[in-house]
Amino acid sequence: MDNNNVWLFYPNLIGYGRIVLAIVSMYYMSTAPFTAIVCYALSAGLDAFDGWAARTYNQSSRFGAMLDQLTDRCALLSIVMALCKFYPNWLFFLQLSAVIDIASHWLHLHATDLSGANSHKQSSNPILHLYYTNRTFLGLMCGGNEAFYIFLYIRAFWPGPSILGAHFMSILAFFAFFVAFIKTAISIVHLFTAAEMVVAHDIRLRQERNE
Repeated sequence: MDNNNVWLFYPNLIGYGRIVLAIVSMYYMSTAPFTAIVCYALSAGLDAFDGWAARTYNQSSRFGAMLDQLTDRCALLSIVMALCKFYPNWLFFLQLSAVIDIASHWLHLHATDLSGANSHKQSSNPILHLYYTNRTFLGLMCGGNEAFYIFLYIRAFWPGPSILGAHFMSILAFFAFFVAFIKTAISIVHLFTAAEMVVAHDIRLRQERNE
């Protein structure tokens, strides 16, 4: 499209809506779980549509990519913070999951800028290449990861009916945990791969200065 007003690109408008929904979710997370989880789920679900809008209307932008990443990371952090309150015995593991998620994505995005790549979804690492190019796998990882935290949140207020000696929400969270664990492992790959890219950039700059 000829319109270059990046602020009003369709995917970015969707991004603003995601931010509003995430903020509403945070506000009600301790007092109105139904409203909170509906707003959170809508915000997370719209993540699939901003990418579609960017591709459909040729409105990909660096601002939009950063907006999308920041919204994802901050929204996930908000629900993890709530879970730390509801599951104090799991505090360390919840903190660790949030730290790995934020650190890996931040460094990956920064490394992508330094490398001059057109998109943060480009990587020579085979695991990350699969992650970013196979939309089914990407959707499973992102959706399953979000589902794990959502099920844990719902479980804190409503464990669900008992099935085979375990509550329904506990069963759902158990199965979603394996996807979340793989997603965290991929984030660790993100972290080390991005660190290698930044170090390579530093070495290249030092060599250029010494020539």
